[in-house]
Amino acid sequence: MELEEKMRIVQELVPGKQITLAHIIANPDESFYAAAGLEAVRGGAIGIVNTSPAEFALIAGDIGVKASGVKISHIDYHDSGTLIMTGAVSAVQSALSAITDYCRGKLDFSVCDITRT
Repeated sequence: MELEEKMRIVQELVPGKQITLAHIIANPDESFYAAAGLEAVRGGAIGIVNTSPAEFALIAGDIGVKASGVKISHIDYHDSGTLIMTGAVSAVQSALSAITDYCRGKLDFSVCDITRT
């Protein structure tokens, strides 16, 4: 009987300097807010940013709040580097623009485009 060799793959996260997601969910339905566990904002939006290294999510949140007054709903700076903020559509757009501009201009991050649904 012949033994099969099995390949073992080890995956590691190597933090880079990047924003991999910058997305605006404009005018979501109230049921969407509830399902996501977020406080509803009438005529508002949800902004989602994913960063690497994860700790940069804290700095991104600070930049976003100072740029536009959005409300921070969630920051995961331990594992995923996810930042979720809410506010008026224009405020969320301004926050994401400030975050991505800062990362491109000051930190030489690789930055994705801001997308919107």
